[in-house]
Amino acid sequence: MGTTTVSYRDGLLNRLKDPEYAAMYLEEAIAAGDRKALMIALKDVVDARGGVGALADKVPLQRQSLYKVLSKQGNPTLETLGAILKPLGLRLSVAAA
Repeated sequence: MGTTTVSYRDGLLNRLKDPEYAAMYLEEAIAAGDRKALMIALKDVVDARGGVGALADKVPLQRQSLYKVLSKQGNPTLETLGAILKPLGLRLSVAAA
């Protein structure tokens, strides 16, 4: 009887398909206060939803620009961040501390 193992990343990407889980994941990255962590988390969410190629068809940015924005060094504007989140079924919001 064989065992099936799922890598951590594969499991994470599967969980990130759920918008509620993805929102929580991004909130935790924001709470960490580390921009690089947020960009990694955002890229994970994009990868879970079909990757940059699929997202490029739904946002007003070219694929190369998306790769740059979603890199660890990425520093998207609020407008760009909103444009990326919208087709992922997410939005920016503010909550009381």
